[in-house]
Amino acid sequence: MAYELSLRGLTAKNIYPLGEDFRGRSKDGTELSFTNYYMEKNGKPFFGVSGEFHYSRMSDGRWEDELVKMKMGGINVVSTYVFWIHHEEEEGIFRFDGCRNLRKFVGLCQKHGLYVILRVGPFDHGEARNGGIPDWMYGKPFEVRSLNKGFLNCVRRLYAKLAQQVEGMFFQDNGPIIGVQIDNEYMHSSAPWEITTGISNEWVFGGNEGNDYMLGLKELASECGLLPVFYTCTGWGGAAAPDSMLPLWGGYAFRPWMFYSYKGEHPATEEYVYQDYHNNDFVCTGDFKPAYKPEEKPYSCCEMGGGMMCSYYYRFRYPYKSVDAMANIKMASGCNFLGYYMFQGGSNPLGRHGQFMNEGQVPKISYDYQAALGEFGQVRESYRRLKSVHYFVQRFGERICALKTVLPEGAQRIAPKDGKTLRYAVRTDGKRGFLFLNNYQDHFSLPDRENEDLALHLDQEDLTWRIGIAGDENAILPFHFDMDGIDLVKANAQVVTRTVINGEITYVFFVPDGMKGGFVFEDGAEINGVCEHTYCCGENRETEFFHVKKNDSEFDVLVLNRKMADNMYLLCDGSLVFTEAVLLEDENGIRLESVEASNVIYAYPAERFAGEETVRRMENDRAEYLGAYLAETKERRIEADVKQVAASRYTIGIPENFLDGLKDARLLIEYTGDIGNAFLNGRMINDNFANGAQWEIGLKDFAGELKKNRITLYIVPLKEGVNVKVDSAMAARREEAEVSAAQLWSVRVQPVYEINI
Repeated sequence: MAYELSLRGLTAKNIYPLGEDFRGRSKDGTELSFTNYYMEKNGKPFFGVSGEFHYSRMSDGRWEDELVKMKMGGINVVSTYVFWIHHEEEEGIFRFDGCRNLRKFVGLCQKHGLYVILRVGPFDHGEARNGGIPDWMYGKPFEVRSLNKGFLNCVRRLYAKLAQQVEGMFFQDNGPIIGVQIDNEYMHSSAPWEITTGISNEWVFGGNEGNDYMLGLKELASECGLLPVFYTCTGWGGAAAPDSMLPLWGGYAFRPWMFYSYKGEHPATEEYVYQDYHNNDFVCTGDFKPAYKPEEKPYSCCEMGGGMMCSYYYRFRYPYKSVDAMANIKMASGCNFLGYYMFQGGSNPLGRHGQFMNEGQVPKISYDYQAALGEFGQVRESYRRLKSVHYFVQRFGERICALKTVLPEGAQRIAPKDGKTLRYAVRTDGKRGFLFLNNYQDHFSLPDRENEDLALHLDQEDLTWRIGIAGDENAILPFHFDMDGIDLVKANAQVVTRTVINGEITYVFFVPDGMKGGFVFEDGAEINGVCEHTYCCGENRETEFFHVKKNDSEFDVLVLNRKMADNMYLLCDGSLVFTEAVLLEDENGIRLESVEASNVIYAYPAERFAGEETVRRMENDRAEYLGAYLAETKERRIEADVKQVAASRYTIGIPENFLDGLKDARLLIEYTGDIGNAFLNGRMINDNFANGAQWEIGLKDFAGELKKNRITLYIVPLKEGVNVKVDSAMAARREEAEVSAAQLWSVRVQPVYEINI
């Protein structure tokens, strides 16, 4: 089928500063600010990529390496909820120890060059108990989330304590904290009061004082010393959003909250249909209904679905390809600040007296969220796929930020289950830009597409593509892309980054699945010394390499397939490493985190690790421009001792020295049942809502206790035909079920190695 889109006669976007409420300067002279379309750093466009990481949901000993992973994945802003109930569980008694050490967490973000947005509540939600409001607030003689003296006094105490913890760590003091979110989804969302759940099922007050409430808390935060570059608020759902706060948006295609009352199938959603979120005249078909004119504020995100928890009534395995597809949709639709919730999963802390800190519809401990980084540091496919997108906006964010969205007629009205119409959009100034393609849809499979003809009509020319793209894949294709003075007219490949190594320039691209890679350069360009300005990639090649020259400009081009792009890491010196392990780089050097004792890595340039004693050069079974190296350590085998002690109840013994020579070890559990619960010394340490995926528990945090104690595993049976028998004259009840299934299939311990390279 043939498609066409006119880009002729486009007018430039009207871009202007937002003013002093959205501007800040550090002591070293760095300035951050916002226009009505994008963030700026020292007057130049800055493309923010935010990832949510809840520090109090992870042991502080794990924080640093997980932050390094986020940085290696292209995150430059860390967003985190500050759960009031985690810090002031008992009235007047504040805790900032261990996993609650806010100052330590912010300091680690600063160490690794990551900006921070604190989401300080008082109401957060985040599936925390009472949405983060402490239990003791329930019995107070005033309403929460309201401008009354009693509540404001409690919030003042909270804000003052938080300000003390992060004193000197705001951007104005050369610190990393650039933003503070006030409350969350005010007048849009709430959470159950967990102390009544199952009896009266009361909910935390959702609010009714609009912008007055938000501005009152903003003033209170400022008085207490929470002084960021900008304050934020959630913009969706009609939530209160004053002009002096930056409204942040998001998008979830997997919605467990539907199943509080709904019992049918999850519908396919509108989240994977292109929109134009920064256009006053555009009618959005989704839930984007701002209280302001869209062009008056940047469309920025804080809660794009980077994963999703299973709730009790909605169990599913999260499709990891949905995350970079969401990033593609948001960018094409006018977003210049991506934000994922969650990017890093976690585990809820127990309360001081054993109180569970999650709300009732989700696991009591686990908040893995099927995120890009799991609760014990697992790296998911979504993390790998997102790196290419993030490297792109890190390197070329200045080029894309000012470009406007142009959609074909009716693009926003494509039905989610329309598998016939090609989904595409353009970000452009009328002369250059990027063609976005999306072939992913939640809760519905889009077919592979082949031989689609697409034409863009520019003022002086027409550009045409012959496009193929696999189902579940997406792409960002450049046109009239300046490569050091040589014009890349168009490409059937996605640009990832530009790197300079020993003075030589290399551009990196990858070919999305289902696409035939190709490049068209301006006339006069030479490719590999031949005056031929086009290059066609071969079939089924992992990598290709060619040289482009015209006059005094020249560079190399490295082309990857999707798998190689997903395995690529960009190092500080500009070199590239390709590995199926996880790569971390910090002030101490380069490390691999792997579940394999032996790892083959590839490096560009080929000599990157030549002479290193910690890795061994190998014969290269790939291209000569990549160096092959073996990184290995002593292999460990750890046997778990499993004993069944009752119906659906087991104990697991772990060898006393299980961590010797290891970074961590994960307990991998396969079972059939409703819920899996793991206990140590009678204390629940992890739980899992069965969804068909392997249940994983990181053991490092419990190493001391495991020397003398066994884990108790209880599988809650999956039941059918349940009835409570009450046919006795006495106060007796007994549950009966027609079918009850609970079976432990396998338990093994997976070593996690760390190898210095």
